[in-house]
Amino acid sequence: MSTISGISPPLPVVTACAALGMARATLYRHRHPSRRPARPRPPSARALRATEKQTVLGLLHSNRFVDQAPASVFATLLDEGIYHCSVRTMYRLLAAGGEVRERRDQLRHPQYAKPELLARGPNQVWSWDITRLKGPAKWTYFYLYVLLDIFSRYVVGWMLAREETAALAKHLIAETIAKQDIAAGTLTLHADRGSPMKAKPVAFLLADLGVTKSHSRPHTSNDNPFSESQFKTLKYRPDFPKRFGLIEDARAHCQAFFTWYNTEHRHSGIGLMTPQQVHYGDVEAIDEARRKTLEVAYRRHPDRFVRKKPEPPQRPLDVWINPPPKTSNLGA
Repeated sequence: MSTISGISPPLPVVTACAALGMARATLYRHRHPSRRPARPRPPSARALRATEKQTVLGLLHSNRFVDQAPASVFATLLDEGIYHCSVRTMYRLLAAGGEVRERRDQLRHPQYAKPELLARGPNQVWSWDITRLKGPAKWTYFYLYVLLDIFSRYVVGWMLAREETAALAKHLIAETIAKQDIAAGTLTLHADRGSPMKAKPVAFLLADLGVTKSHSRPHTSNDNPFSESQFKTLKYRPDFPKRFGLIEDARAHCQAFFTWYNTEHRHSGIGLMTPQQVHYGDVEAIDEARRKTLEVAYRRHPDRFVRKKPEPPQRPLDVWINPPPKTSNLGA
């Protein structure tokens, strides 16, 4: 209510309430509260008396009906010429005593918080995942481990193996962190909830190295979008084979791909620069050179740029995994 009152200049009530998703009646009640105290609601004349409630509960708790559903109890009594109350009333009486619940022993899934991660430069947030590459025969696979910097999209480390294990993941992470010279307390490592990602050896390694770990919510691929996108780029390349005959063939293909991806691929998410240029700090120089080139082009033919002066593709500033929702400025 104070948000609407503090808006300057004042907005129409209809507009302000619509922006806040609030009914106008609520605002008017707040401005002009009723001075009469709320009267207690009298019990309905149709409600069961206390003795009648106890009779129904006694029947539901009896040895004859204790394992039957209220609908079954209702039908059985009705066939015997007895009526106490409706099926819904039976449920209400049971619910009042906390006796209505799922009878089967079902798994209760915990509520997982949505990860919200921000990177404003290289080596602040890495995303990693494992994908399968088809082997020479059906149901045979090679496993590709990839560590990706979400700010620069640079593949900081990768490994191809015949199996998916926590020991191999631990080795790759430790080797890559050392190669990138990551200081303790500066890196967050994000992954999904696969077995190697949640394994204790990996968790202990990250704790020893001062790396913060983060996990996606179960069955939510959008929580790890950068790794998913990078795997799609790999598998949608024209030269990506349907199967690999040998693991050596797969390694050779990945070596050529990641070299191209890091040094030649013009990524739309980082201002059409290569991941290597962004990761190693060439953004400012490249952006300035592009601006000068476009300025020369504009001076030569200003009539060809109708709406505004040409500008280079926007360079990366803030990169989010699940940015927080934007809040309304009405209360500012």
